[in-house]
Amino acid sequence: MEQTITQKILAAHAGKDRVAPGENIWVDVDILMTHDVCGPPTIDIFKREFGQDAQVWDKDKLVILPDHYIFTEDPHAMRNIEILRAFAAEHDLPHYFDVGTSRYKGVCHVALAEEGFNRPGNVLFGTDSHTCTSGAFGLFSTGVGNTDAALIMGTGKIWVKVPQTMRFVFEGALPPYLMAKDIILSVIGDIGLDGGTYRALEFDGQAVFDLSMEERMTLTNMAIEAGAKNGIIAADDKTFEYVRSRTDAAFEPVYSDPDAAYYFEKIYDVSTMEPVIAKPHRPDNRASVTEVAGTKLDRAYIGSCTGGKYGDFLAAARVLEGNEVRVDTFVVPASTEVSKQLRENTLNGKTIWQVFLDAGCKMGHASCGACLGGPVDTFGRTHGTEVVISTTNRNFPGRMGSKEASVYLASPLTVAASALHGVITDPREVMV
Repeated sequence: MEQTITQKILAAHAGKDRVAPGENIWVDVDILMTHDVCGPPTIDIFKREFGQDAQVWDKDKLVILPDHYIFTEDPHAMRNIEILRAFAAEHDLPHYFDVGTSRYKGVCHVALAEEGFNRPGNVLFGTDSHTCTSGAFGLFSTGVGNTDAALIMGTGKIWVKVPQTMRFVFEGALPPYLMAKDIILSVIGDIGLDGGTYRALEFDGQAVFDLSMEERMTLTNMAIEAGAKNGIIAADDKTFEYVRSRTDAAFEPVYSDPDAAYYFEKIYDVSTMEPVIAKPHRPDNRASVTEVAGTKLDRAYIGSCTGGKYGDFLAAARVLEGNEVRVDTFVVPASTEVSKQLRENTLNGKTIWQVFLDAGCKMGHASCGACLGGPVDTFGRTHGTEVVISTTNRNFPGRMGSKEASVYLASPLTVAASALHGVITDPREVMV
């Protein structure tokens, strides 16, 4: 029986020729990422278990990216940054990207890509469930808890059970009114929140490989919303071009065997798909946008690791240009690089940043923003019974702040179209 891309990567990092789903193995880790929420407890466990004077296994393989609760006066959040800053200084860590400095990057999952840490064939772990985002680059990436991260920090190794693989093939050319968010919400709606539990979700087909790297990241980012261990897309020329423009580090791409065995396979024809939305309060509570069109909104939100990349904003700006939003609309770039692109790149003579301002949007600093709720002074956080449409990845009660808020998840095109009308709107109604 031949192997999937996920099996091959794990086998190589375990020093084996092959591994089988369900097999438990020790793997060598190429990159460990942590941030301001989980970094401090990981550091505490590391020091407790390995000793106060212990050194991290490899300085060049540890990446620390504060991004969640950073633009706030909350003393607990600020204390977390102080802990990270002290640890980075103590260990002379080259990849600590401190907030408030020119090195600050923004949301960890987007910054990992931009800084060249996502390399085909590698193994990457992070103390965040959306670490699976990096799988868009043909590598095995997944989230772990603080204790597992502390073990990696001290040894560079981790115990992993090899997942089964579910394969989703998207055939045809993606219509202009659909985005990667529509694709992944369709998958999650089909298999449910637990349909991919401890399995790899592998994405394939013309529509997938036609996507930009940023759009592919949206697919793998939300694999965890179906309970998956990881999401993964085989590397191609787009991948190599993106990675090589950001790093000279060596890597070895890996591909599934043509006759690899999959636990489950499903083929979609994208020409028959419609814009999709996830209704409150679950990412698998799927409906077509037409089914909920006309639902009154209080606010719209464009941002996060899922929907705060440059391509997401460009799609939204094309809808918003020359128009004004009817509800409070928050725009939060995922990274400082994205923020820079929005301020420099133009759309019909205006910077994209200005397009949003002229449309009446409220602009935020590069960060996770309101995606994880955060302290009460978090930009864009919900505070009451608002009905929100958002490009983020989760809509559980309290996810964006208030437990009474209702959050609909949708593509940047759908969010922008809805912001213009003040009600949930099919993007096909406003696209020209």
